[in-house]
Amino acid sequence: MKIEIGKEFPQYFKPAYPGEFELFSHFEVTAGIPTVLFAVTTWKENGQPNICFHSWGCFHGDKTAFFAVMGNLYQHTHTYANIRREKCFCINFLPLRCYDQLVDTIHQNDFETDEFAAGNFTLSNAKTIHAPAIQEAFINVECTLKEIQDLSGAGITAMVTGQVQHISVEEEYAHGYEKRYGEDGFMILVPAPQNLLNGEPGQSAIATVDIRKYD
Repeated sequence: MKIEIGKEFPQYFKPAYPGEFELFSHFEVTAGIPTVLFAVTTWKENGQPNICFHSWGCFHGDKTAFFAVMGNLYQHTHTYANIRREKCFCINFLPLRCYDQLVDTIHQNDFETDEFAAGNFTLSNAKTIHAPAIQEAFINVECTLKEIQDLSGAGITAMVTGQVQHISVEEEYAHGYEKRYGEDGFMILVPAPQNLLNGEPGQSAIATVDIRKYD
């Protein structure tokens, strides 16, 4: 038997923290779909570097172009304003050991804050766009802005699509599977899965990739 959840908020769902369901759709914790975690870096209008620890993204393209699609970017954030103004952004993939540093940039994100200093990261300049990049990242993906869409029309979040112009990869991560997967590789956000029977909240988790089969 399947548990059926519709678009109306299930009143028996209990939030994991105050305001959870003001920020996120109940479908997020109904499905609990894992996505890769990364840091989006941009310049603030005052010249300070900005870091946005983000998930809800996908990466795809064809032989003519490759795209980074970021969903659920809140329109009230520095990052959203910076991308609209600068027309570019850098995506940085960091290993699990950098998680706490990235969380520090969430808690220290005032307009005047140097968020690279807040997270104790080394700033480098992107090669093809006007954006800062995190030196400690094992992959940096430089994007120009392709499109912004407010899918819900509510003025809350936006889907931002960037066209990839350049990728930098640390040499020790350049040997196929080695290093990119496992504790030194990609971080994965596992959204807190709600108990669909009694509505009790779950706890978000951070995972790494464990390859079990080659195709």
